[in-house]
Amino acid sequence: MKKVYIIHGYAATPDDHWFPWLKALLENQNIAVDAVKLPQSHQPDFDLWQTTLAEHIGKPQKNDIFIAHSLGTISLLHYLSKHKPMSIGGLILVSGFGRRLPKLSTINGFNVDAYIDSANLDLAAIRTMSPQIYSIISGNDSIVDPEESLKLAEQLHSKIISIPKGGHFLAQDGFRQLPQILPPLKHFLEP
Repeated sequence: MKKVYIIHGYAATPDDHWFPWLKALLENQNIAVDAVKLPQSHQPDFDLWQTTLAEHIGKPQKNDIFIAHSLGTISLLHYLSKHKPMSIGGLILVSGFGRRLPKLSTINGFNVDAYIDSANLDLAAIRTMSPQIYSIISGNDSIVDPEESLKLAEQLHSKIISIPKGGHFLAQDGFRQLPQILPPLKHFLEP
């Protein structure tokens, strides 16, 4: 049975932005979904987030589909790099990045650089895990520079879904829903 994991980012919970909409949509189709609540999201602790991912995901399986946003992307990519499953059911990264963000070394006292430096990514291994990887990228993201998302997408050989004025895909950017995520998700959910 396929299962979808939704992994939020900095200063968020599963109840923010487009996450509840997506969770409800999947549950209404009787699809198993886990919107992982990562602790202390205003001051994320790398090890604590990894422990929380382990408690929810365990060993990633071939029917697991992962959707991650912002800081959740690098957290998930580290987790997948560490556990190195043979295959997963799919991967969708929203405002993803895989290295330090030159324009965002700290935010509200949170040391973004130190968090990112804790991540050890094996992008070559991740490329082989998923039948396809999708990256949803905004042209005017003021938090994660679109060039950083594009660089990660290139390294992962992702299919890119470009949204010119998506901001950072937050509720305040108008994203209580993210319909652009549905076609790739449908692709992964097909038998």
